[in-house]
Amino acid sequence: MNPIQFLLILQARYRIILASLILIVISTLAVNLILPSKYTATTDILVDSKSTDPMSGMMAASSMASSMGFMATQVDIIKSQRVAIRAIKLVKIDQLPAALAQWKEATEGRGSAEAWLADKFSATLDVKPSRESNMLTVSYVAADPKFAATMANAFAQAYVDTTLELRVEPARQSAAWFDDRIRTLRENLENAQRKLSTYQQENGIVGSDERVDIETARLNELSTQLVSIQAQKADAQTRQRQAKGNIETSPDIMQNPVVQNLRSDIARQESKLEELGSQLGRNHPQYQRAKTEIESLREKLKAEMAKISEGMGAASEVSEKKESETRAALEAQKALALELKRKRDEISVLVRDVDSAQRAYDSVNQRFSQVNLESQLNQTSVTVLNPAVEPLFASSPKVFRNLLIATFLGTLIGVGLAMALEMADQRVRDRDHLVAGFAVPLLGVIGNGNQRKVRWDELAYRFFSRYFKLLGAR
Repeated sequence: MNPIQFLLILQARYRIILASLILIVISTLAVNLILPSKYTATTDILVDSKSTDPMSGMMAASSMASSMGFMATQVDIIKSQRVAIRAIKLVKIDQLPAALAQWKEATEGRGSAEAWLADKFSATLDVKPSRESNMLTVSYVAADPKFAATMANAFAQAYVDTTLELRVEPARQSAAWFDDRIRTLRENLENAQRKLSTYQQENGIVGSDERVDIETARLNELSTQLVSIQAQKADAQTRQRQAKGNIETSPDIMQNPVVQNLRSDIARQESKLEELGSQLGRNHPQYQRAKTEIESLREKLKAEMAKISEGMGAASEVSEKKESETRAALEAQKALALELKRKRDEISVLVRDVDSAQRAYDSVNQRFSQVNLESQLNQTSVTVLNPAVEPLFASSPKVFRNLLIATFLGTLIGVGLAMALEMADQRVRDRDHLVAGFAVPLLGVIGNGNQRKVRWDELAYRFFSRYFKLLGAR
């Protein structure tokens, strides 16, 4: 089929094409006039990817917020049932008797009215992310322009509240967990402090290190005294042994002033006695009296030396007794020092337990304070940039656009019907069709009295023939 034949078919079947076009256009117009007008309200939401964390004061990471996956997540959050339920509650649709009646009629009272209303009213919600920015466009379609603007703003506010809730909710859960944990750690700290205080009261220890130092100093002093006493004892025993061997040559006796005086008196009396013996004779009363005095001095010297010797023995016994007492005191002091050291070690364990419990409590308390502040945040990185306003013109139905589409479709359907009828009932439309169909030479053309039609066909034939010849030549 060449273009001439196609045009001839369209000319022959133009009534069918025209009827199809008129029918579809009229039907489309009727439907557009019957359909109720709908209005679209739009609000713009900014997702700030470079907001500052109010807790740390540092800039939040923006790589995640700028990704398409993040924006797709935000779109899913806005379209979620949680946001829809919050929007329904903001508008208080769940409290309307008519809405509740529709829910009961549709579900016979089964399920949740809020969930059913959320699904119903979110059906006409449309959310589109911007490709080159962090903007979200939220559109809501409704028959009432005021209701459309109200619902668009409600969904935007519900999204902002939900975003804040999603940010704060983990912190609230963490704060609750830390609150329970901090009670346990506080009890552990109080128990550790109570054990330490009880142990100190039972053992009478206030400053364990100071008392141990004092007792250690006493122990060292007793050790020094014991060494000194042992030296004195050894010296006393040596002198006693010397005195027992030759008492007159003992240093203690020889250095004693009384013994020295007695020996001087004896020597003086002996020289006097020799002088009297040479002058008066040995039987003279003065001689005898001087001799008696010498013997008396010698007895005194002997008694004094015996006394000194006994004193040296007593000193040795005193040294031994003093050594024994000092040794016993040293052993007692050593036991006391060891006991104090043991108690100090036990107190050190209790003190470490208190310090460990205090550190754990302080660490958890600090973290609890931080998450508690985070759970009370009322700031979010989502901001409603342009709230929805009541639209002035209906967004649907678009009559002019629909009529253009109907015209195109009607023409296309009409041409299709014409070609289908032509295939079912083929007719000879021009001389080329006759020559091609029967393979016989054309002798002539007989007109039907319509000279205008013949001239038009002939003109069209010549035009398309020349046109296709030019295309073939190229």
